[in-house]
Amino acid sequence: MRARSLVAFALSVATLAVAAQDPAREVPARTLPPPDTASPEIQAREGRGVAATWNVIPNTTEEWAALAGRGGGAPGGIGGGDQATLDRFGVKSEAMTVNGVNTYMLTPNDIAPENRNRLLVHVHGGCYVLGGGGVGEGIRMAGFGRYKVLSVDYRRPPHAFYPAALDDVVNAWKGAIKMADPKNMALFGTSAGGALVLSTVHRLKQDGAPLPAAIGSGTPMADLTGHGDSFATNRMVDNVLVGVGRCDAMAEYYAHGHDLKDPFLSPIYGDLHGFPPAILSTGTRDLLLSSTVRVHRKLRQAGVDAQLQVFEGQSHGGYNTDTPEGKEAFEEIAKFFDKHLGR
Repeated sequence: MRARSLVAFALSVATLAVAAQDPAREVPARTLPPPDTASPEIQAREGRGVAATWNVIPNTTEEWAALAGRGGGAPGGIGGGDQATLDRFGVKSEAMTVNGVNTYMLTPNDIAPENRNRLLVHVHGGCYVLGGGGVGEGIRMAGFGRYKVLSVDYRRPPHAFYPAALDDVVNAWKGAIKMADPKNMALFGTSAGGALVLSTVHRLKQDGAPLPAAIGSGTPMADLTGHGDSFATNRMVDNVLVGVGRCDAMAEYYAHGHDLKDPFLSPIYGDLHGFPPAILSTGTRDLLLSSTVRVHRKLRQAGVDAQLQVFEGQSHGGYNTDTPEGKEAFEEIAKFFDKHLGR
């Protein structure tokens, strides 16, 4: 009996040894239902199939230009938000050039009294290639938060490569601080925009320029090297980014051969000490959940006042939509800014 026990123990040890040598876990195939713990709107979004183009990557400059749209990555021209969305949120859009950078000033019809001297600067997403003139997120913030929002229409590939987008955001910020006191200003964005927010703070610190009083970084593309648990656990679960595919190719195309671990491209690898108070947003199905969580932890380790909001059942950027959760997300961000901005 004792011999059999010893044999069983030896087999258990051997099994553990094999597991230690190959710790990857096999996950059985399964059907993933829409999250019935989220709003009906989110359930509908999460229940739809993934786009067939999620891993279709352009091969030529012409194909990249067609993907980028609006002048092949050049700023200017059509933009500033569709009129129906502007009307729905009670916001006016005005194209303007700030310190040589194309921008849109988004002004709500009823600016909150406490926000009269405040200004938010918005950086759109789009994996560094898409989204030219994209101010939907800025319109929502202007509408829900009743802030003036300056949205940066940065240059994109194949019209311009790294560091063009970062240069434009930094220059727009340096121009915007002539419109308002930086103590009354915040910088925010989602996805590539969320990463550019973080990289801009790195650059402003390097330049010795005034920092925002607070930042909002939504599901940031903070690590272009692809590290992080949710790149595996949420692969084919996130119905926006889906997995390593076209978005990663777009970011690499923007980097144009530059080291992806450079903090100006992957801001998580930079020194986050001295960063402004930050609010980060993500969802449980977000491919970049880990990137957001890791930035939050690194900010906290650096002694930064950082808040993390995670929404149930949402894929990448799912809060940036017309859903109850979306309204809640923007109201939370607006409250965070109100807490940290001067008047």
